[in-house]
Amino acid sequence: MIVSTASIVRFCDSYVNREAVPDYPGAFNGLQFENSGKVSRVGAAVDASLESIQMAIQEGVNFLVVHHGLFWGSQVPVIDSRFQKYRLLMEHDIAVYSSHLPLDTHPVMGNNASIAASLGTEVQSWELPYSHCLHPIAAIVNWGQSRTHLRKQLQSLFKDSICMEFGPETIDRIMILSGGGGEAVVTLAAKGYHTLITGEGRQYHYALAQEGALNVYFCGHYATEVFGVQNLAKRIAEEFGLPYGFLPTACPL
Repeated sequence: MIVSTASIVRFCDSYVNREAVPDYPGAFNGLQFENSGKVSRVGAAVDASLESIQMAIQEGVNFLVVHHGLFWGSQVPVIDSRFQKYRLLMEHDIAVYSSHLPLDTHPVMGNNASIAASLGTEVQSWELPYSHCLHPIAAIVNWGQSRTHLRKQLQSLFKDSICMEFGPETIDRIMILSGGGGEAVVTLAAKGYHTLITGEGRQYHYALAQEGALNVYFCGHYATEVFGVQNLAKRIAEEFGLPYGFLPTACPL
């Protein structure tokens, strides 16, 4: 089965609601790297890294869906590993489609909604946790169970999770913010929440959690963002009858 790149791009743009979700300055969502216009296999990776591209080549992927794309706004020379990536993409006719915040906040297949579903709950509302995000991105879920139960579930989902439990033993609501959402710790209590599940944080978040009587769970930037790209690649495969696969790396962060 051969499908046009343009058809898949139109489907992705519509499905993730690309134009309606503003992103960080410099992030570019959508088709980032074009191929000859034909797709026979879809792949998903968290990062458009050299490792991911090499795995895509090994798997015969010619449409690669990523969360962290090739570009982040700054103009840089096309040398070293950047040149190697571009060269490999052109030599092996691979298109790259990137979706960053649209794949965090998507209500069905996004990273935050997927984490909620993995915990056996569903999103009740969306919150805007800090000012430089221009779209409500954090998922709010009802819990009504102990933090011990939550910790055990998170540790089964994310083996390297870090648990800082200074908040209520019985948790009513949880804010879920995948990836680099640790800054939500700063305003969490002020917004009426005492429990946060996120990817990564910073050293001073420990003191903020302790002093603010918060439960904060750092589950890994990479690990909390493997869901959206896989879900999107699967939807493409279902829509167009194409094979697809996930290209995992060993990123521990």
